[in-house]
Amino acid sequence: MFDGVLLPPMLIATSLVSAVLALVILPWLPLPRVKPAVEKTGSGDDVVFLFDNEQLLDATPSAYGLLSLAPGQLTDWQRFLMLMSPRFPNLSAELSRLAEVGKFCLSEVNGAARLRALWINGVFRISLTDASDDDDVEFDQSWLDGLNAELRVLRSVAENMPGLAWQIDSKGDIVWANKAYLELAEQHLAVHGAALTWPLPQVFSDYPPERVAEGAASLRTHVTMPDGSVRRFDCRAAQAGSTGLMFATPAEAAANAETALAEFRQTLVQTFAMLPTGLAIFNRARNLVMFNPALTDMFLLEPEFLIARPSLDAFLDRLREKQMVPEQRNFSAWRQKMGALSDAKDTNTQRENWALPSGQTFKLTKRPFPDGAIAFLFEDVSSEISLTRRFRSELEVSRAVFDTMDQAVAIFSAGGVLTMANKAYCSLWNHNPNESLGDVALQDCGEIWLNGSANSANTAVTGLTRAVTAKTAWSGQLVGPDNAKLACSVVPLTGGSVMVSFSNSAKRNTHSNKAQEPQTADAS
Repeated sequence: MFDGVLLPPMLIATSLVSAVLALVILPWLPLPRVKPAVEKTGSGDDVVFLFDNEQLLDATPSAYGLLSLAPGQLTDWQRFLMLMSPRFPNLSAELSRLAEVGKFCLSEVNGAARLRALWINGVFRISLTDASDDDDVEFDQSWLDGLNAELRVLRSVAENMPGLAWQIDSKGDIVWANKAYLELAEQHLAVHGAALTWPLPQVFSDYPPERVAEGAASLRTHVTMPDGSVRRFDCRAAQAGSTGLMFATPAEAAANAETALAEFRQTLVQTFAMLPTGLAIFNRARNLVMFNPALTDMFLLEPEFLIARPSLDAFLDRLREKQMVPEQRNFSAWRQKMGALSDAKDTNTQRENWALPSGQTFKLTKRPFPDGAIAFLFEDVSSEISLTRRFRSELEVSRAVFDTMDQAVAIFSAGGVLTMANKAYCSLWNHNPNESLGDVALQDCGEIWLNGSANSANTAVTGLTRAVTAKTAWSGQLVGPDNAKLACSVVPLTGGSVMVSFSNSAKRNTHSNKAQEPQTADAS
């Protein structure tokens, strides 16, 4: 009974206490975090993003379409910054303090759009609208569609171009890059085990952004890959308002070609330096572009004079001062002739000998080239000329002695051709080989010997020709012209040559008797 009476008051008191406690404690508790949602408008064309700690929570279809224009290897936040930073230069700085200010609004560089950002319980709500929406200005839809089509083409070109392209802001941070640059950046960061971050890393550290402001030309740089290989690039920069555009094209082929060319030139220089022949090359303007040390030693020229790239006229004038050119009646005309070409395509090699007053002789070879250049090669042939003259003098003396011999002598080569005959031979057989237009063979001489001998000499002539053909020693007799008894012999010589001699036995006996008469008188 008693319990039934107290139960209702206790329930009422408990409810009142709970209500009071709720009114006192609940205002001090933190509010629950509610995930905001993107507001859907009637137009459906709004570009709205919701980011939570750089993670995309939600976006309108137009916003997703905008993000799809950026490279896929980046995060949503990085793609958003890449697309928006060039249009709104202060976006990164404003986003960093959005939690403090609560909201901000930025105008595009060209004033065509506005970006609004709102802080809602730790979530960034960012919307992008046309500036014309605020002014109720209408645009021609066909004109806008054409701009969008052109924009899509330009984006496709930038993303698929084989070269690297990126954009930097006034602070030097990369705010946009194409697909080729991002792929190279990923490979470059893999060396250090890092991933892509924002702002994007500078792959070409030796090409600083300030080079853009200086208007620097192309610069050859390189990047080390994860496998240790080195890739070379030619970097160029261009100024685009307050930002800079950077471009890099692969330069492997050009670098390899330049290296090969440098090695080839070094090989040529080393080869020219060791040549004993003096070399001087003059270009189309007739200025000296290349020479070797032999030229300075040969003409006693100062290297400083040649390094100054003198003209051909000055070069020849200096040689004339040193008396290293042949004397000329008209030196000016001769000098002009040395540098002239008969035709622009004249490539005929010209040779001449320079006989100097000092007794030296230089052989000059003039070689024109199709591009108008001329190469002069100087060779000191003084020793060869002296040797030739001495050999010719000795040959003339030997010939004179050979002609004074009483014996008729003929020399046949290894091939059976008459190469030499003295005056006694020509007189005996009434045959001068020098008057023949062609070579005189052994068979021709055999016919001359048979025609000039008695019939009984057929056997001797046959044995003589056989011995000459076999290149063996042989001796015999035959009746020659005027029924003179001739002693003939065949003597092999060095090199395969053969000497055939004919001597009159009667004259030889007479000379022998005359030589013995004084000895007989002395004995008696």
